[in-house]
Amino acid sequence: MEITLALGGGGVRGYAHIGVIRILERAGFQIKAIAGTSIGSLVGAVYLAGHSPDDMETHMAQIDQKSLYHRAADSPPSLLGVGGLTEELCTLVGGERTFDELICPFATVAVDIKTGKEIAITNGRVIDAVMASVAIPGIFPVKEIGEYTFVDGGVSNPVPVGVARKLAPNLPVVAVVLTPETQPIEHLEPPTIFDPVPVLKQIARFRVAQAFNVFARSIEISSHILTELRLEIDKPEVIIRPDLSGYGMLDDAVVSELVKLGEEAAEIALDDLHRAVSWQGRLAQRLGVYTRKQAE
Repeated sequence: MEITLALGGGGVRGYAHIGVIRILERAGFQIKAIAGTSIGSLVGAVYLAGHSPDDMETHMAQIDQKSLYHRAADSPPSLLGVGGLTEELCTLVGGERTFDELICPFATVAVDIKTGKEIAITNGRVIDAVMASVAIPGIFPVKEIGEYTFVDGGVSNPVPVGVARKLAPNLPVVAVVLTPETQPIEHLEPPTIFDPVPVLKQIARFRVAQAFNVFARSIEISSHILTELRLEIDKPEVIIRPDLSGYGMLDDAVVSELVKLGEEAAEIALDDLHRAVSWQGRLAQRLGVYTRKQAE
């Protein structure tokens, strides 16, 4: 039972991806390619570097999130740095590991801020590609790679279904979405981004912290709307959408809780997943018939 994964962005909520992958493995699904945006690219890179979901959960749970956002000496302008995040990724993936050294085909999605062009990065150093994909505009520093100046891929493609499909054209795409399904406006709750303690404890008493929260909320709203539009266009065969309400992008969240929510959503999706990999589902995919179901 072979599938391709499209792992969406969403900050620390991306720990839920670990739980999804764990259930897919237990159920006997073989992940033959992964495309990721932002935290989805980070989780995908770590997994394809050879780490099991158990290894990933254990390591992530031991990280002090406050340590992730210190600024490197040569860091471009941004509100937060990614010095600690880069160090952790070097430990897990390796600073010199290339895409060719991963378990299966992999792509990270980023946007060139100079041209506005979305780029699917599939070669070179994996760590560079991931840091390009997680560079939330203004919050984290841009990533320079060659002629490009990259920011977070969520600017244009929060859940890279189309990119995943290109990696393995004949396999069903399973999209893991970290934003809630669109609801009638009267049922919407104000989005939670983060509690400025501990991430911005040092500036929480200043007005800039309030301005940051408004900016981050705006990014969240735009990402939510764009995600739904891209899902309608790209039509993944299965959507797995963990219930992550109440978790913000930069929260100091409990990793095990988010992993568990990913597991629960994946378990609910198993029937849809089996249909997608059946001969009927594969035939429908090849004929371009839209048979996707959502698992929430």
